[in-house]
Amino acid sequence: MTVLYEDNHLIIVSKAPGEIVQGDKTGDTPLSEAVKQYIKEAYAKPGNVFLGVVHRLDRPVSGIVLFARTSKALPRLNQMFSAGEVHKTYWAIVQTPPPQPEGTLVHWLVRNEKQNKSYAYDREVPNSKRAELDYRLIGKSERYYLVEVNLKTGRHHQIRCQLAKIGCPIKGDLKYGAKRSNPDGSISLHARSIQFVHPVSQKPIAVEAPVPQDLLWHSFE
Repeated sequence: MTVLYEDNHLIIVSKAPGEIVQGDKTGDTPLSEAVKQYIKEAYAKPGNVFLGVVHRLDRPVSGIVLFARTSKALPRLNQMFSAGEVHKTYWAIVQTPPPQPEGTLVHWLVRNEKQNKSYAYDREVPNSKRAELDYRLIGKSERYYLVEVNLKTGRHHQIRCQLAKIGCPIKGDLKYGAKRSNPDGSISLHARSIQFVHPVSQKPIAVEAPVPQDLLWHSFE
């Protein structure tokens, strides 16, 4: 975990692949607890530290996670996420280039809770939710392609599922059709940046997370 931005109301960190944002049945220490511990030590706070989880990243994904540090900021941030006022950009490494260098993908996603997987359809089907994203091819290396994604909706496994649907599964993402896993169990999807208006001060905030320390990520630069 690396702290990228903090003030009285917010803290933005970069999570490593493999970390979980909130506690789950694995019992592993979540990122939220690590951030609480950091705040407790950095500010010598007595008692329990308040920390509000406003969004999540899948465990194998790296990059930006935003938390609320106050009960004033939490509902405002939740509202901003619901209203689409928080803009997140992701980078994904894929083995097959998308059919067009840039475009918009619209699918209807059905989530299978038992499999912890989503399925994409070209038209609306029962229990489906509309999913939309914009993508752009921004780099290529000897064997891989770097795609930038801007989410318009926030569905379960949306980027992973939609890119797989167009024949571009993310490197290491066995669940969505990658041929082999990454050695560290990650998938090559990185929450690169976040932009929003501060819920209390009303100042524009823009934060970027460095890519993982992996030779492949740096081969596109």
